[in-house]
Amino acid sequence: MENILLLILLYMGLELFEIQWQKADTLMGVLGNLYRPYKQNLILFFVMHPTFYFGIGLAMITDLAFSAVALLFIKTADMATKIILIQLVFEKQELSAEISTMLLAPLHPKMLYLSIFIYTPLVYFALVPPAMTGF
Repeated sequence: MENILLLILLYMGLELFEIQWQKADTLMGVLGNLYRPYKQNLILFFVMHPTFYFGIGLAMITDLAFSAVALLFIKTADMATKIILIQLVFEKQELSAEISTMLLAPLHPKMLYLSIFIYTPLVYFALVPPAMTGF
């Protein structure tokens, strides 16, 4: 049980790291923060997302538990969406009026922290056998 707690705390720490370097007042600001490592090197961009690699490891150590695969799927979709938006905004500079409005809308300061409350239960359910959770 101690190992499970340590892994959950490690995940939360990695998630907080990602939140801190991506934090901004708008989604455009978040994309700007994401663009810095992206334009330097795509590998650096991926290295700056350690929870993605945590998800890969979690899927491997849990023999592809459903919640671990769900976490990995969501993280992969998140990374792909970020890359597509970065390319649209900074490289192609092709934005519709709706997307521009969405990207410039202010974010609540705590909105980025929702990821901790969404992803951490997935990590927990992947690590704890179903008999212990009651599901």
